[in-house]
Amino acid sequence: MPWQQLRVRVEEALAPVVEEVLSDLGAVSVTLQDGEDQPVFQLDPGTTPIWHNTEVTALFDAGASMAEIADSLQARTGLQFEHQIILEQVEDQDWERVCMQDFKPMRFGRRVWICPSWETPPEPDAVNILLDPGLAFGTGTHPTTALCLEWLDACPLQDKVLIDYGCGSGILAIAGVLLGARQAIAIDNDPQAILATKSNRDLNAIAPSRLSVHLPGVKDHPQADVLVANILSGPLEELTPVITALVKPGGRLILSGVLSQQTESLMASYSPWFDMLPAVIRDEWVRVEGVRR
Repeated sequence: MPWQQLRVRVEEALAPVVEEVLSDLGAVSVTLQDGEDQPVFQLDPGTTPIWHNTEVTALFDAGASMAEIADSLQARTGLQFEHQIILEQVEDQDWERVCMQDFKPMRFGRRVWICPSWETPPEPDAVNILLDPGLAFGTGTHPTTALCLEWLDACPLQDKVLIDYGCGSGILAIAGVLLGARQAIAIDNDPQAILATKSNRDLNAIAPSRLSVHLPGVKDHPQADVLVANILSGPLEELTPVITALVKPGGRLILSGVLSQQTESLMASYSPWFDMLPAVIRDEWVRVEGVRR
C-alpha cells in the first residue's frame, strides 16, 4: 500500500507543536530530523535532540486528504508555511530488505571483516564477524568503531583478557575473541545493548564462557589486559575512576567516540594513571591510547 508524506521545516521551538498537531490529524508516524546539517555530538541522559532548523516528516495512509491536513496544520498552529509544506507519495517497500541491501561486508586492518549474517564472507579464511544491524550502536560504519577494530586487528591478543565497556552491538568484544583473546567481558548500561551483544555472540558461535555480557557493577571478573571503550567524551571522563580500576598494571586502554577538540581534556583525565600515547584522528574523530602504570 502506498503512503502519503508531509514534510515541513520549522524553527526549534515549533517542532514539538507541529509534531503534536500532525499526530492529532492522524499521522501514523512523525519524525524529527536535522534540517540543515547541524551536528549534535553529545546529549544529556534522557534528552532528545531538536535542531535549530528541524524538518518534521509525517506519514499518512493512502486515503488521507493531504490538502485538508495541510490546511488544518496551518490553521491549528497559526503559522503560514507558504511553500515550505511538501506533499509526497511514498511507495511501500520491504524496509527490512532495503536495510539488508545497504549493509555490505567491510574490511578493517589486515584480517577483520564485518559481514552481514545473510551474506557469504568474501574471504572465508579471514577473521569474519557476523553481525545483524539492530538497536545497538556498532556495525563498523562509524569512524570510531573502525579505529577500534583496526587497533584490535594489529594488537597481539592471544591469552589476553579484553573488556568492551559500552559494548553496544558487541562488535569489539566479538572481534577480540575471534582475534585470539582468552576472555572478553562486554559491559553496557542499555538493556538493548545486552540483548544485541548476546544475540551477536551466539551468531558467531562464541561460548558465554569466553564472552560474558553484563550491566555495569559486576565485579566477579578479572582486570583487563586490554580495555576498549567507544562511547562519548563526557561519559568517558566521568567514568575515569571506574574504567581505570578495570585495567591491570601494564594493561592497554583504548578510548574512542571522541572529537578532536575533546582530546586534550580526555587525555588529561586519564594521564594520572596512564602513560598516554599520541592520538589517532580520522574525520574529526579520535582514538586515544594509554598504558596503565
